[in-house]
Amino acid sequence: MHTVFRIGEIRKLDNKSPLYQVDLKLTSDDDQQLRQLTDRIRQETSGSTWWHRMGQLLLTIGQFDKAEELYTALLEQASNDSDKADIYHQLGWVKQDQGQHKAAASFYEKALEIDRKSLPEDHHSLANTYNNIGTVYNNMGDYSKALEFYEKDLEITKKALSPNHPDLASSYNNIGQVYNNMGDYSKALEFYEKAHKIKEKALPANHPDLAISYNNIGGVYKNMGDYSKALEFYEKAHKIEEKALPSNHPELAISYNNIGLVYNNMGDYSKALEFYEKSLKIREKALPANHPSLANSYNNIGGVYDDMGDYSKALSFLEKALSILQKSLPPNHPYIIMVTNSIDYVKKKM
Repeated sequence: MHTVFRIGEIRKLDNKSPLYQVDLKLTSDDDQQLRQLTDRIRQETSGSTWWHRMGQLLLTIGQFDKAEELYTALLEQASNDSDKADIYHQLGWVKQDQGQHKAAASFYEKALEIDRKSLPEDHHSLANTYNNIGTVYNNMGDYSKALEFYEKDLEITKKALSPNHPDLASSYNNIGQVYNNMGDYSKALEFYEKAHKIKEKALPANHPDLAISYNNIGGVYKNMGDYSKALEFYEKAHKIEEKALPSNHPELAISYNNIGLVYNNMGDYSKALEFYEKSLKIREKALPANHPSLANSYNNIGGVYDDMGDYSKALSFLEKALSILQKSLPPNHPYIIMVTNSIDYVKKKM
């Protein structure tokens, strides 16, 4: 293990100087929290070569372009179908995180085609690929297809793993997300809470996956109009992410965006704008220029300016959002229709 410090007090040296004094405390080998974290990292990267572990790390910290470069090089050197399937799967993950859903689906389907030739129909590796294809359909707005693949994943996962395995939590979580997108909030909450109970037992208290779980439950409460509950869960998520992730990580942008959504729904537009702009700043640095999440930020900021009566600014941000969505999503996607309607509405007001 390399040297790991805990950050203690942070003090500015004086008002004129840009320098800070940071008190560091050396951790010991028997530090319980550090041991839990390192054990978890070992579990998540076990069974892989050094280069594959590097690729997983690059994906985890949001370095998608570097991860793609690495996996493309590994694909050229792959000596058998099993290695190729694994690399296609990872490239699908890269494209998914870059917002390129069609490309992601193509890589996942290549992996599935190889795996189905050599694996039994109930093999856990197939469940993982079904899950990822379901995610692509979910992102493209085809919720019935997404549910079909997620349920295939859940069926295999329940047979293959223990009731408290984190992968089972992921399956419940994804089905909850589809029900949330379909507007069936009671079903969404049911599956999100199943996922959260497993994560609480299986993961350290500061694990980023717990933050995702809090964000999802907060989102359902927001959609149900219970904004105080939504804010409670979003802030729990944000506290974990601030400690666990780099300051420019896309998940932190999601957290800021979610809090902004609640303030917007509560009619506190200045607070909403503050959090939306924090989210946008991260996304502009961390994501490709045509990523749908950037469109989401532009759309949300445009919506706040619309509510504040600043229609020229609203139109500017909404048109930026539409331009990105038209490049990254099918023309009949509900999100494109929604933003187009918002633009028409603002123009009528002007």
